[in-house]
Amino acid sequence: MLGGISIWQLLIVLGIIILIFGTKKLRNVGGDLGGAVKGFKKAMHEEEKEKDEGEKADDPQSRVSHDEEVNTYDVKAEQKAHDQEEHQEERK
Repeated sequence: MLGGISIWQLLIVLGIIILIFGTKKLRNVGGDLGGAVKGFKKAMHEEEKEKDEGEKADDPQSRVSHDEEVNTYDVKAEQKAHDQEEHQEERK
């Protein structure tokens, strides 16, 4: 037994609840409760997924790709070379 409550007492309470609220109202409450639980589980799953993606983004190895050779372009070095050429032309 459940702490002194028998199955018959639970059935009587359930019957009274059905009489007061009606089966349609109880069905709606059950559907709303089920929808809320599904939404909560979905939100928790999405949060875990975002957390996993965030951890991958923080990993430096995941951001660096060594598959392609990339030529870098140094603007300051080009400007410095250009300035030196101008300076040499002015000296002539």
